[in-house]
Amino acid sequence: MSNIFCFPAIAQKDARILILGSMPGEESLRLGQYYGHRRNSFWFIMGELFQFDPDVEYRQRVRKLQENHVALWDVMHTCVRQGSLDSAIRSDTIVANDFEGFFTSHPDIKTVFFNGRKAEQEYRKRVLPYLSHKYLQYHALPSTSPAMASLSRAQKLQRWSIIRKPLV
Repeated sequence: MSNIFCFPAIAQKDARILILGSMPGEESLRLGQYYGHRRNSFWFIMGELFQFDPDVEYRQRVRKLQENHVALWDVMHTCVRQGSLDSAIRSDTIVANDFEGFFTSHPDIKTVFFNGRKAEQEYRKRVLPYLSHKYLQYHALPSTSPAMASLSRAQKLQRWSIIRKPLV
């Protein structure tokens, strides 16, 4: 096992919401793309919410999120994990991203959505107590990962539809 690192944030200066995952899975890391696993529901959900084909080329999907003032990042900058499951992350190896700097350079972000429980737990433990940007609103959403099999894709879409509210 060795350290794995997250991707850089995808965020325009005018982003208004931030979606946070925990750490990209093996397939995403291999492809160099957020939510790269074909069975992950993330791009399907974003396509439904922002009216674009989730199968278009990755750069076009990213551009659609940016056009809709959505930023993507991960709570963890680095960690040690074997496989792709959040439950395999070694807690003692987690280093969080620089959210103080991120929120300072993206002042229009007012709402943060967590893609899954691990992202929320680690953010609340490793970031929130040290953050001066206390005006943010937080919402936990079900993971879009195929490992979160207790909800159907349609049920996930219904719960994720809340992200459009801060953008209207």
